[in-house]
Amino acid sequence: MWLDNWNRWQRTSLKSFISLFLVVVSLSVAIAACSPGNNHRAVARKELTLVSYAVTRAAYKNIIPLFVEYWREKTGQKVTFGQSYGSSGSQTRAVINGLEADIVALALSADTLQIQDAGLIKPGWEKKTPNGDGIVHSSVGVIVTREDNPKNIKSWDDLARDDVRVVTANPKTSGGARWNYMALWGKVTKTGGTEAQAQDFVTQVYANVPVLPRDAREATDAFFVQKQGDALINYENEVILAKQQGQDLPYIIPDINISIDSPIAVVDSYVDKQGNREVAEAFVQFLFTPAAQREFAKVGFRSVIPEVVAEFSDTYPQISTLFTIEDFGGWSQVSQKFFADGAIFDDIQTNISRR
Repeated sequence: MWLDNWNRWQRTSLKSFISLFLVVVSLSVAIAACSPGNNHRAVARKELTLVSYAVTRAAYKNIIPLFVEYWREKTGQKVTFGQSYGSSGSQTRAVINGLEADIVALALSADTLQIQDAGLIKPGWEKKTPNGDGIVHSSVGVIVTREDNPKNIKSWDDLARDDVRVVTANPKTSGGARWNYMALWGKVTKTGGTEAQAQDFVTQVYANVPVLPRDAREATDAFFVQKQGDALINYENEVILAKQQGQDLPYIIPDINISIDSPIAVVDSYVDKQGNREVAEAFVQFLFTPAAQREFAKVGFRSVIPEVVAEFSDTYPQISTLFTIEDFGGWSQVSQKFFADGAIFDDIQTNISRR
């Protein structure tokens, strides 16, 4: 009897000790998790989705690791990136249709404004960047010629000559081709010419365009693969990157030119849904640091901060007459005035067909 009571007491004591031990361990874990020094461990990882246009991949390949290290040192968080690259117009439609991008880096503000109009980006996104206009890097228009430039092309004026055939994409279907068109238009109106003179000049150039490829990639293939045309209207960043990849293309940078400005924006609806606002906004801010801007400059883009502009002055010659899309009223006005159905570009095509 006495032995039975002793065994029962031992079992009861053991159970009580185990229960007490588990309570103490649970409390310790809870206290540790709530302590200020462990906040980063509680949320140790963030994943951002960057959606951009194709040629920026070379820059972001180097910029993202720099930011990942910067953010880890600052917060203790590990950031990973999902990345999507493609034509700017296709990327815009994908985001509007549900691709949950935290950040969009597109070829032109008109595409970003489409996402804003869809209710995914709040108005005023431009002012949230350090330079106040949302532009993270820029480029200018160039004329790519055949080897040794047999037609002796030197400026935009030469594209209107009867003996020159020009390759450029259709600005009705290609956002990038709209930069080409506006460079030609501004060549006249930003040097003292009238709009009537500009329309006449642009008509002469497009009369020398045998076909209008759907996008910049098709235009490039038409010129290099199919050997169409004497000149291809392209962008400085594209030919610099091509040279780095082993294709040394002959090209001219016209001294009257348009600043091809590319914006960056946080997609408000998606970052709030995913709880990524803080790190997404930090990434956008980081893109304006000298370290990030140097990476853009290394692969063909003109920097937007004076420090890096000065460092790369030998690579990027100054343009004597440089205008922006804002000089024409911004993309909202430009799209309606020039590229909407029945607008100026349609008039130009109608006049060419009547010749």
